[in-house]
Amino acid sequence: MRYISTRGQAPVLTFGEAMLTGLARDGGLYVPQSIPRLSRDEIAAMAGQSYEEVAFRVMRPFTGDTFSDDELRGALARAYAGFGHAARAPLVQLAPGHHLLELFHGPTLAFKDFAMQVIGQLFQIVLAREGKRITIVGATSGDTGSAAIEAFRGLENVDVFILFPQGRVSDVQRRQMTTPTEANVHALALAGDFDDCQARVKDMFNDFAFRDGVGLAGVNSINWARVLVQVVYYFTAAVSLGAPDRKISFTVPTGNFGDIFAGYIAREMGLPIDRLVIATNQNDILHRCLTSGRYETNGVKPSISPSMDIQVSSNFERALFMAYGQDGGAVAQLMDELGTQGGFAVSQGALQTLREIYDTGRCSEPETRAMIAAEVLASGELLCPHSAVAVKVARDHITAPVPMVTLATAHPAKFPDAVEAATGLRPALPARMADLFDRPERVTAVPNDLTALEALIRERRHN
Repeated sequence: MRYISTRGQAPVLTFGEAMLTGLARDGGLYVPQSIPRLSRDEIAAMAGQSYEEVAFRVMRPFTGDTFSDDELRGALARAYAGFGHAARAPLVQLAPGHHLLELFHGPTLAFKDFAMQVIGQLFQIVLAREGKRITIVGATSGDTGSAAIEAFRGLENVDVFILFPQGRVSDVQRRQMTTPTEANVHALALAGDFDDCQARVKDMFNDFAFRDGVGLAGVNSINWARVLVQVVYYFTAAVSLGAPDRKISFTVPTGNFGDIFAGYIAREMGLPIDRLVIATNQNDILHRCLTSGRYETNGVKPSISPSMDIQVSSNFERALFMAYGQDGGAVAQLMDELGTQGGFAVSQGALQTLREIYDTGRCSEPETRAMIAAEVLASGELLCPHSAVAVKVARDHITAPVPMVTLATAHPAKFPDAVEAATGLRPALPARMADLFDRPERVTAVPNDLTALEALIRERRHN
């Protein structure tokens, strides 16, 4: 299995090389040269298997010879041992034909744990084997950062620096990043929004002298391994509801497009997915793009679903690459227009391809609050704001007899103020995190300046 860049000018890599590289040297994102397909019998045989076993069967065709079967199985076992639910990603029924996929039973209470815990284990295997040390730099709108710090804290061969937008994440999200005590993890509060954080990370990857000098690696959803691990729960959910003999649709609260692109990969692997529904909050650039055919940034508006407060949706580049028939030159041109002009027009053919795969919907702030309140009364399920956005959009796209699965991407206790304002109920943190607000914080305020950031990372990384 080989991996190619969405912009067509970077070296072709193995799975292990693509995982450690993150962003391609031409600025693109790595994708597999071809997507392996599973037979109906192989999908049907997943019924009743453990989450870890399904993960092994889904991921193994993509990893090539980077890991032995025993290494991959061991990494998956260690990654999910700390999850708070035996099913790892349990389904809860909200209404006839509508199910919620709970992805918040990991150590930081968000779906990012599914991929990050696995990547932490896989990185450790490769780095120990090769005797390397790397510096991970990531940007987060809230959940990726805490999941990365949790996965890599205390590991011998890794330094981790996470940029988050100062004042634009929830208190729980911030404290999950700023209270770990291990010396190899660093939380950096950047003066700007998430798009600024993401842009500075991409700038560091494109500064090849810095990149090579500190051994830069990325674990944002630009990292292909992150996307791959997220493919697994589409299979477990769909098989639980009758796949491969029954079609299933999914609605995904979407910011950076990695989670829903994982659904596309599952579909291409042979999972009978009917529709993939993009659910956006008021920062609705993806909804506007698929509606109008034009991707155009217009500034981030802070919301009660901050992990979706994004205008430059990195993984959408992967979707465009597929929609343009894997034409790296065309994608590079679009990304250049985005950088220089703030937007681009999607060709009619590519737009038609995208519309054949994805539906879209938008949920306003008042609608999000109303959905949180309504769902508690309807099913007793307390939703985080991101999950509420998706549930509202999903309801507009349910078409019987195809079941709809909505991805619940975070525990409501990560956003207690928003949930309490909507319902009068304040969700409690799980017992293992009950002292989160008693722990001292360790955080560095940083300017939105590449030179200053690079200097800080050089100074603090372990040499």
